[in-house]
Order: sequence, then structure tokens, then C-alpha cells
Amino acid sequence: MMMVTATDYELVIGLEVHSQLLTKSKMFCSCASDYQDAPPNTRVCPVCMGMPGVLPVINEKAVELVIATGLALNCSISRYTKFDRKNYPYPDLMKGYQISQYDLPIALGGNLTVEAGGQDKRIGVTRVHLEEDVAKLMHQGGADGEGYSLMDINRSGVPLMEIVSEPDMRTAEEAKAYLTTLHTILRYIGVSTGNMEEGSFRCDANISIRPKGSPKFGNKVEVKNMNSFRSVFNALGYEAERQMKLAWAGERIAQETRGWVDDKGITVSQRSKEAAHDYRYFPEPDLPPLFIEAAWVDRVKATLPELPQAKQERFESQYGLSAYDARLLTVSRPTADYFETVLKVRPLTGEAYRQTAKAVSNWMLGELTRLLNATGQDIGSIKIGPEHVIDLLDMIEAGTLNTSMAKTVFEEMFNSGKSPKQIAEASGMVQITDAGAVSKAADEAIAANAKAVEDYRKGKDTAIRFLVGQVMKVTKGKANPQVVTTVLKDKLDALK
Repeated sequence: MMMVTATDYELVIGLEVHSQLLTKSKMFCSCASDYQDAPPNTRVCPVCMGMPGVLPVINEKAVELVIATGLALNCSISRYTKFDRKNYPYPDLMKGYQISQYDLPIALGGNLTVEAGGQDKRIGVTRVHLEEDVAKLMHQGGADGEGYSLMDINRSGVPLMEIVSEPDMRTAEEAKAYLTTLHTILRYIGVSTGNMEEGSFRCDANISIRPKGSPKFGNKVEVKNMNSFRSVFNALGYEAERQMKLAWAGERIAQETRGWVDDKGITVSQRSKEAAHDYRYFPEPDLPPLFIEAAWVDRVKATLPELPQAKQERFESQYGLSAYDARLLTVSRPTADYFETVLKVRPLTGEAYRQTAKAVSNWMLGELTRLLNATGQDIGSIKIGPEHVIDLLDMIEAGTLNTSMAKTVFEEMFNSGKSPKQIAEASGMVQITDAGAVSKAADEAIAANAKAVEDYRKGKDTAIRFLVGQVMKVTKGKANPQVVTTVLKDKLDALK
């Protein structure tokens, strides 16, 4: 009997991403869409409550945001689209159906290039369509042991965009890269907050295995309840291993929906999907078809910002940054904007321009990132003015601050918003660069360390490092090390 191993199979992964759109009102009514912090059932009206006889009206802004997403993902924008009724019974769907799009979505046939495993991978985007979100069920446990559910209708009707990928991903790493890249793009173009914790960016994964080289797909398992990029990566890794073990044992892999249990690191069966669910789609009779003119698409296209990949490439060529630094700086649009705002404080050219860009990059990716992570702040709310970053670099270059002092000053800039000059002067934290001022401390170090002086006179040049450290002690770290070294050498050489 031939032994079956993991290398005999390959994973097939496709992702379905639901992203709430940044509109002021809901998809088909005028209720405010800011439901996250609102008391339950206070952002509701007869339309989003599904009352008989009410009529929906299409939110134009939501359509524009889907067009923008389609363009950013290299999709074709449909000239003719429509909404459909997707019928299924569930408590969070008061009407008994969801207004969605079936056979004529707004955007079709796109692609997204991601980096995974050190290589670029192009992943197809099947479609981007628009629908309404459903109400939120809150499951409770009763005092008598009987469970019950409460329903908050605030979320019902919020514009929801679904982005469906092709089953082009072959590893959990590729799936995570696709998801994080897509998340970055949606935030860049301003169509969604992308907040996974609040449910504004949600992902379902379809995963199966098949013998390598086989064109036929295996039975598909849908994985739900993943609320972070890490959860998606771990859930796909677990599910891949689970399916491989079944295949090795010669057991059948059931086509089903499974839920990810994050605290246990496992998936559990929720319901069978052996038979295709009949949603009985038909055109929404209360909404007319939608014609998307080329001029409308052009207007939306003109509003799109520079996308992350293009910005990263520009940062490398324009500022001379490494691919790694450029990628980190462009993951967040506010971070990239802040970086460029700092560099506009003082127009430079040539090598000086690139050196300043590298220095700004180092401070942002080092100290600033550390402080943001430690305080949980966002770069959009920091107190450090762009001009203060340049002032700090000038003080370092002039020798007014050494690296240790500069880090202390930078942290105070972060906390108070004061200029580096104000902070340095108020704390007496100014580097001593005057040779005359250093001379006295050097004399003290020489007088107190006869052995080191003797070692230097015998040709042990390394002894001067010890003496430099002693001068720095005397000056409480304020002396410029280069000035100290020069003064000490002059004095020691005179003793030879």
C-alpha cells in the first residue's frame, strides 16, 4: 500500500470578505449608520425594521464606494446592475430576505497582487457586490439555565460590501497576505474603517484539499467566526491539518460550515452544506435596475488616492528607502502622509534629501512606533509637529544632542508636544561641544586614572576608550564623544 503524505496534496483557499461602508446613512433608508456606540434599537425606522408596505431607496454614496473598490482591485465596472432578494429564514433578518446582488454585481473580474513567502502572488477577485447588513443577535444565558437571544436592529440595513476572491490561494500565509493587503487598500481609499473588532471587516474562508496536479476541487469547508488576521491564519492552518489527517486515514471530508474557536485553537462543525442552499434569488421588485454611466465611473476614479503598492515603489525610488522601510511606512495612509509632511518642512535635493528621508524613517519606525504601541495611540492624534522632527535632526547633526539625549527629548516631544529646543533647554540637556569646556573634565579623568594613561603611553590605543567613558561620567553624558576623544588624544600625546 502506497503511503500518502502531506506533499501529495495542495490547499485550495478562497476568501469572502464583508466590509461595512463609510456612509452617513444606511443602505436603503435615512437612518444614521453610526450604530456602534448607540443604545440598542435607536437607529431604526420602518424600512430597516422590515415593516410591511415600506419602500427602500438606494444609497448613492454606497454605490460609489463599491465602484471605487472595484477600480482599486482592477475590476470591470458593470454598466448595468440590479439588486435581488436573497431569501432565507433567520431571526436577524426581519423581512425574511436580504437585499443583495446575485448575477449582476457592480464590479467583476479583478485581481490583487500580494507578497507571501518572498514572492509576489496574483490572486483573482471574482466580484464585488453591495448588500445590506443584518441585525445583531446577542445570545444570553438565563438564570434557570435556559438560553435566550436579544436582537439589536441598529446594524440592520448598514451598507455592506462583499468581496469574493477566486480560489487561488495555496497556503494560509497567502490568505493572510491577501487579507491584510485588501484591508490596507480599503482603508487607503476611505471606503471602510476596517475595524475587525467592531465587525466592520469580516472574513469567511473556504478551504479544501486536492491531490497535487488535479484540476478537480475537493469538498469545500467554510470557516466562520474569525475576528482577526491572526485568527484567519491559525484557523486555516488548523483546518488544513485536519483535512490532511482525514485524507491520510482514507476518511471522507464532509462539505460543511465550521466555526473557529479562538481560545481552543480548533474548528467545530456548525452545519452541513452537502446540499446547496436554495436562496430563491429574484430581482428586487421595489428597486429599479441601476445604470452606471462611464462618466460616473470616471468621476469616482479621479478621487482615488495613490494606492499602497504604487506609493511603496515611489518611496523606494524618490527617497532611496529600502523595500522593507518603504513597505512599513506605506501600510497606513496616515503614516505615509506624516512622513511626507515632515520632509516638506525643509525642501532639500540630492543626497541630503535622501539622508534626511532615511533619518526620518528611522525615527518613525523606531522610537515613534515604540511610543505609539506603548500608549495605544494612533499616528493621527500625536502631538509631535512635523517641524519638530526636523528641528531634532538639526540638533543631532549640530552636535547639540547625542543619540541618548535625542531619544529622551523625542519621548518628551511625544508626551508634551513641545519643541526639542524648549525641552533641551528646560532640562539642561545640551551636549557640550566646546573643546575648552571639555578640557577640564579631561584633566580630571587623566589625573584619576594613571594606569589607563600609562597603558596609552605604552601604545595601547584602546585605553583611550576607557578615558572617554570617564570624561562622559564627569560631564554626565553631555560631552560630545568625538570632541572628548580629540581633546584626550592631544593631552595624552603631549605626555609621551
